[in-house]
Amino acid sequence: MKLKYRGKTKDVYELEDGNYLLKFKDDVTGKDGVFDPGANTVGLTIEGVGKAGISLTKYFYEKLNDMGIPTHYIDSDIENATMTVLPAKMFGHGVEVICRYRAVGSFIRRYGLYAQEGQELDAYVEVTLKDDEREDPLITDDALEMLGIMTKEEYRTLVDLTKRIAQVVKDELAKKGMELYDIKFEFGRVGEDNHIALIDEVSGGNMRAYKDGKRVDPLELERIILS
Repeated sequence: MKLKYRGKTKDVYELEDGNYLLKFKDDVTGKDGVFDPGANTVGLTIEGVGKAGISLTKYFYEKLNDMGIPTHYIDSDIENATMTVLPAKMFGHGVEVICRYRAVGSFIRRYGLYAQEGQELDAYVEVTLKDDEREDPLITDDALEMLGIMTKEEYRTLVDLTKRIAQVVKDELAKKGMELYDIKFEFGRVGEDNHIALIDEVSGGNMRAYKDGKRVDPLELERIILS
């Protein structure tokens, strides 16, 4: 294996067959010791969160693959907290796509003059550039096309896939009495035809979920979903 990239929550290795191996860590994003899926810094380390992340990611990826929704997932090893995936080409240096059902986090920080904390949102999708130095700025479809990051057709596909996948996660959480407030995804171009597919993880570390009015932490979310 050849180390390609050390990330905040996982490391990426290139395998001899051309596929990639993602090694999940016990680190989660946040600030000042408080978990925040929208943060671009590591906020704290939670023992066991790597295995929880790969367990939940495996659960959702297998469900999405069965539904015919394009992903880069091949298989996983929960004991070693690793996932084997198809290679994917990034949009620029990477984009993150957030689907919001409630006004919390950075949405309130930006739009608090108009929105109230916890206000319902209609699967609002926003795209940000992965850029720690500039705190992951929001970007529009016009700017994405002008800067050569993606076409407007690709943007529409991205938004459609985001809403479909987020709804799958939301429905699964609802079965266990939880409400999904928001979730963050990553996408890339996969295969010879460069089709857009979900990449990275679908875990408690990438979403805000509430149960009985209380925030569910990543480890507890995995336990509830897989129990």
